[in-house]
Amino acid sequence: MTDDKLIQTLEAKAKLVRREIIKMIYQAGSGHPGGSLSAADLVTVLFFHVLRHDPHRPLWPDRDRFILSKGHCAPLLYAVLAESGYFPKEELKTLRKIGSRLQGHPDMRKTPGVEVSTGSLGQGLSVANGIALGGKIDRKDYTVYVLLGDGEINEGQIWEAAMLASHYKLDNVIAVLDYNGLQVDGPTCRIMGLEPLSDKWKAFGWSVMEINGHNISEIIEALKKVRKSKGKPTIIIAHTVKGKGISFMENEVDWHGKAPNEEEFNQAMRELSN
Repeated sequence: MTDDKLIQTLEAKAKLVRREIIKMIYQAGSGHPGGSLSAADLVTVLFFHVLRHDPHRPLWPDRDRFILSKGHCAPLLYAVLAESGYFPKEELKTLRKIGSRLQGHPDMRKTPGVEVSTGSLGQGLSVANGIALGGKIDRKDYTVYVLLGDGEINEGQIWEAAMLASHYKLDNVIAVLDYNGLQVDGPTCRIMGLEPLSDKWKAFGWSVMEINGHNISEIIEALKKVRKSKGKPTIIIAHTVKGKGISFMENEVDWHGKAPNEEEFNQAMRELSN
């Protein structure tokens, strides 16, 4: 597949993933659209171009691992898992329903393809470190990818985990930060300023890259480069837009965690169909 064709294919896939996110949140009447939409391009490239994984063998020992540390953005994970073939797409309609495998936060005991149960913020990087260290001990060559939220990295546990990953030279850990600038209470710069963010991660011994998290070409190139980084963990700081793809949701903190009504849903689907 040519580079242009690959980019077009992944862009179309990301738009499909966004449509599924909005449909399932609308049908559930609750959920977190803002951060699911902002990270859609990042996770689409991971699942449909980068990760070694097999939906027919969810527990394949040599698979790459993906951890959704910001577990409230479960609709994004469920959309890519269904599209990958881990479970029927029809099941997306059951999001947050009683008895559904698709709970409001991912549950590794119930949902095929979910590596780690997440939801309590700040824990995903620690778990990624443990899995990565286990891989080193077992002489496996898999990579552990962990998606972090920018509000989430207010948590002190993230920085403890950052120190540990550097100390053990976990070059099989790749963190991707969805840096959309908004958390549930408002702008990250007002709640708990993160800058100078790149310098902080470098000071903790990490390789750092900064990209446009909606540019498929940049995402592909960044993930290609970080696989070659040796001797230290890597973080990709992806600058994104909360609610990306839907005009009235973009950069609006109110859309952190609520479902659209019927009129809003119809407008969103029209915009995502163009």
